[in-house]
Amino acid sequence: MTSVTTTCRDLAELLPVAQQACRLLFQECYKAGIRNIFITETYRSQERQNYLYAQGRTRPGRIVTWTLNSNHKSRLAWDIAVGPPQSLYEVATLNRVGAIAKKLGIEWGGNWSNNIDRPHFEVKRDWKMPKGYMLGKVVVPSNSKLQIQLIVEDEEENVVMTQIKNWNPSSPAMHTATENIIKWGVEKKHIQAQHLTNLQNKELTTDRVLGLIATVIDRSGILK
Repeated sequence: MTSVTTTCRDLAELLPVAQQACRLLFQECYKAGIRNIFITETYRSQERQNYLYAQGRTRPGRIVTWTLNSNHKSRLAWDIAVGPPQSLYEVATLNRVGAIAKKLGIEWGGNWSNNIDRPHFEVKRDWKMPKGYMLGKVVVPSNSKLQIQLIVEDEEENVVMTQIKNWNPSSPAMHTATENIIKWGVEKKHIQAQHLTNLQNKELTTDRVLGLIATVIDRSGILK
């Protein structure tokens, strides 16, 4: 069982409708030139919500949440932050992201009349992608060291190399980036689809993951 002190940043822990909305938001931010935002939390258990609610009330610290009934525990909400060179919760950048979210029908905590929460975004279960938008392959960062990547055919090799340079086997935040590399290798038929399933089931050792990435690079001819 995950500790109440552990933050989940895995996009896959959200409901599919929220995953799609979040990816679309990051994609449109990328297109608007906002590329240094990243996920700080997705799913949150009721136990963790209770723990956070107690902060500033029955245990030390500043108040960080105003409710015991957050949409994080419904797997329909996510929080973001801003990477360097801006400050972590720079208002100007979050306001720009909030304006984009409004166009996409995504609720932004910055629009709340009470308890404004600019890093917070959420959707309802019946959210649908607005007409005129199309979701491409977007890499959603989960730490400040990575930036949003929108993958198109002539950029795929550069994205792979970017992720390799940032590989950190001890960081859970790298799982999504690694999965994108393996998916790309499967789509290009450089490796078998079973490897992706094994990765998603957490059945691959770090050495095996690195070996598969090396295979993708070798068979794609990126270094030749």
